Amino acid sequence: MTDIITRGWSGKTTIQYKQFKGLHKENLRDNMTNIELALNTLAEASATEISKARNPKGFQASVEVARQGSKIAGDARKKLEAQVGHSVISPAKAADFLPPAEDVQELPADEQ
Repeated sequence: MTDIITRGWSGKTTIQYKQFKGLHKENLRDNMTNIELALNTLAEASATEISKARNPKGFQASVEVARQGSKIAGDARKKLEAQVGHSVISPAKAADFLPPAEDVQELPADEQ
C-alpha cells in the first residue's frame, strides 16, 4: 500500500523516489522535505479516513481506497506547484543539510 500511496501523490514509486533522491539504504521518509512529508501524511490520513468510512473488503478494495486517498494529496501537490511555479518533489535529502561527520564535535561526557 505504501507504494500505491506514494505513487499516487508524487508520481513516483518508492524505489523511483529513493533513486531520485540518491538514497541507497536510507529511509525515504527521513529524507523528505517538510512539504513532501506533509503531502505523504495527507495521503495516508486521507486513505485511512476513506477506509474507515467505506470499510473495504479485500485487497482490491483496499488498493482503490489507497488510490483515492493519495489522489487527494496529489491534487494538493499540483495546486501548490501551480502557485509556486516549480515542483515540490525535491532531490534534497538529509545529508545535504548535515555537516560531515568529521566536522561534528563530540560533547564532553558530562554534557551528554
